Amino acid sequence: MAFKITDDCVKCLSCQDVCPVGAIVDDGDKLAIDADACLGCGACADACPIGAIVESED
Repeated sequence: MAFKITDDCVKCLSCQDVCPVGAIVDDGDKLAIDADACLGCGACADACPIGAIVESED
């Protein structure tokens, strides 16, 4: 299962702290998920306090 970070992201870094493979990257304006590195475990979505990480339709 793939995830994406929506525009609601406030860059609190909660997701980055829990990602077991470091797939959360700072693309300048917001955080993004490196799809090639992501395991699809969902830890980032669970850690996001505002629900800005959602399942990707891709």
